[in-house]
Amino acid sequence: MRFRIVLAALLLSVMVVPGFADSVREKDVSRIRNARFAFEDIMRAPDKGIPQELLESARCIAIIPGEKRAAFIFGGRYGRGLVTCRTGATWSAPAFLMVSGGSFGFQIGGSSTDLVMVFRNRGGMDRLLSDKFTIGADATAAAGPVGRHAAAATDAEMHAEILTYSRSRGVFAGVSLNGAVVKPDRNADIAMYGADIEPKSILDGHVKVPAEARGLIDLISRSVREAGGK
Repeated sequence: MRFRIVLAALLLSVMVVPGFADSVREKDVSRIRNARFAFEDIMRAPDKGIPQELLESARCIAIIPGEKRAAFIFGGRYGRGLVTCRTGATWSAPAFLMVSGGSFGFQIGGSSTDLVMVFRNRGGMDRLLSDKFTIGADATAAAGPVGRHAAAATDAEMHAEILTYSRSRGVFAGVSLNGAVVKPDRNADIAMYGADIEPKSILDGHVKVPAEARGLIDLISRSVREAGGK
């Protein structure tokens, strides 16, 4: 009897695990598609988007499409997105990440918000390779300046490791994400690339860009080139 139970459990796991992996991969593909739409919408309005000077000097760009935020006295924030880093003349395959955090205030309501994080130096990039980090505590961050040029950027913004932006209901603006926790989404990475691939290999450009992400990477590469980047 016990043997039959064990055998049944093994057979069930054989059937369930591939199905789970397929489901996660489908969500990966959906996340890539939504990230592309979000970034495309932002770049359509360059006068209100990320300044050219900041885009061309970016080391990594993270996009969290449709971040969910709900609040009633206590507010909460969570989202799943991806990040790609500069690898010579192009950009890496996307590594997946999660963002979570909280807020406190007299808030009622909710919204779906796209987030963009621009990592400006090696220090910010190294944060992506850690188990997790907190924006504003482990990494210096500032709400990013908006507009075609960064002439109005403050000294704090220009020296921050990460510049953060949000887009909600068509309005794009710099936003403070201090207190938000960023960490790798390993289940998503494994579903897309396999269990033996680490985030460092992905972001260093050692992993081929999957066909599903080619449109997004081409869009980012083209946007940076048009801003004057290499």
